[in-house]
Amino acid sequence: MLAPVNTPLPAFTAVLFGLSGCLVDFGAQASKKLIDSEQGQATAGALPALQSLNTQGVPCAWLDELPESISLLLARSLPSLIVPAPRASTPWPAPHACWQALMALGVSQLEGSVVVSGEPKLLQSGLNAGLWTIGLASCGSLCGLSQAQWQALNNAEREYRRGQATLQLYALGVHSVIDHLGELESCLADIALRRSKGEKP
Repeated sequence: MLAPVNTPLPAFTAVLFGLSGCLVDFGAQASKKLIDSEQGQATAGALPALQSLNTQGVPCAWLDELPESISLLLARSLPSLIVPAPRASTPWPAPHACWQALMALGVSQLEGSVVVSGEPKLLQSGLNAGLWTIGLASCGSLCGLSQAQWQALNNAEREYRRGQATLQLYALGVHSVIDHLGELESCLADIALRRSKGEKP
């Protein structure tokens, strides 16, 4: 009897990232105060995640609803591996921003496209657009703490805030929740496995 042939997992079409509270600006605090140097730093795992997706040939874009001048200031530390999506005329959680981003990337299908964010409104936009969604628990607006504030918490406080954010994200309907972008690769592998079994977003 022949051994079953391992079928390769389906590739991803595109990955759309939130900017604030995802790629940069840990805790999504840029909307609350002036930009400082810490907010413009890439969050944990962001740059390796972008490099990995680029190596796989997966196009990426970032989305944000902050004023454009603030968004561009925050994004200065990001490499050319990711581009800003065009600003949608219809605000989140309408699906238009996600669809316009995919069109700008030259993506011809929704299948295999993913939104990654710590911002509930953007994740809802992704859900409304028919995309896979991955919520970020610790670095998004639901926790709302800067990197320094987060590190200053004790383990029990961090676990409590992370748990509360995770519950809110799953209640929203997101498909997966991770702590930060350092866990993105394994999460995408899990979604690819789910897709190979016929699961749809």
